[in-house]
Amino acid sequence: MIFNKNCALIPLTHAYIDGASSGVIEQLPNSILALVLSLPIGFMSSNSIKQAAEAARSKSSNMSRQGTESASAMTTDLLHAPLIRAILPFVNGGLAGMTATTVIQPVDMVKVRLQLAGEGVATGPKPSPLSVTRDILAQGRALDLYTGISAGLLRQAVYTTARIGFFDTFMGAFKSRAKERGTQIGFLERAVAGLGAGGVAAFIGNPADLALIRMQSDGLKPAAQRQNYKSVFDATARIVRSEGVAALWAGATPTVVRAMALNFGQLAFFSEAKAQLETRTRWSARNKTLAASAVAGFFASFLSLPFDFVKTRLQKQQKGPDGKLPYKSTMDCFAKVVKQEGPLRFYRGFGTYYVRIAPHAMITLIVADYLGWLTK
Repeated sequence: MIFNKNCALIPLTHAYIDGASSGVIEQLPNSILALVLSLPIGFMSSNSIKQAAEAARSKSSNMSRQGTESASAMTTDLLHAPLIRAILPFVNGGLAGMTATTVIQPVDMVKVRLQLAGEGVATGPKPSPLSVTRDILAQGRALDLYTGISAGLLRQAVYTTARIGFFDTFMGAFKSRAKERGTQIGFLERAVAGLGAGGVAAFIGNPADLALIRMQSDGLKPAAQRQNYKSVFDATARIVRSEGVAALWAGATPTVVRAMALNFGQLAFFSEAKAQLETRTRWSARNKTLAASAVAGFFASFLSLPFDFVKTRLQKQQKGPDGKLPYKSTMDCFAKVVKQEGPLRFYRGFGTYYVRIAPHAMITLIVADYLGWLTK
């Protein structure tokens, strides 16, 4: 209850200000109503009520703005902490790679089956991506195309985290040195960063890569000989128990060489293509990223497929009845494939490989670019 200007006692919810209806007070925000109720009941002028309302609104607005600014400042300070800045390229790279692998896994499954089909035979029917896909679906369910996804995600969590993280770290060092000298980095620095990052990351990620190949190739064996791995961890543990820890790095040499070739084609050409598009076109940032990633995908596929082929053969091989492995080394595998199956066998499934590598590269690079922009 309050008094109007004529000293008549009226209910609070029906009060008028200077005789003109300004809205029901009960509809005001709780903070305003509380302030009004806290004032002494008596001869309250309309100006007093207006001033109290404005003061409360102003205080509420200021507190909200200060809270938002404080939270934003804390987030910015955290993102720019030296340790976080050093870790972010690795985290962004891993998330980008895992996103791409989830999308591309079925294509990768078909690619591996194509490379292992007709091993050691020069003639005979040549499988196609469609025939391999039909065979996989005929033997099980559509989800069988995602066999080995746990190993694939683990591989990306290790391999892509390392390769993109190290590439960004190396490029940052090259840019700092170039800035001190008043020069610009060129294709040579990009190539060195790509080769170095790829080699280091591939060696670290080889165990997960080997487990992925074993899981994907298991379905090619007769039912009685299949290992039926439950997960990447099950596959890794069983490989260690039966073949030893060193077996986890089987095929490490072609894996490292393949990764160096792939990263040289992907990261170096992506960085170079994007730099060229920046100076030669007026395209939007999104179109530049798409075009540069498409160029990178082609060169990454073309340069790395022969090494990927040999890597797959070496990682899939197991001892025969005589206790010997089919291939003694990387060079032995190259030589036997050329002799028994012909040199063009290295590029069998290039279309499938390109369809797997190019979109994977594009998704990885686009997501990594976006995450980098978000965490600037």
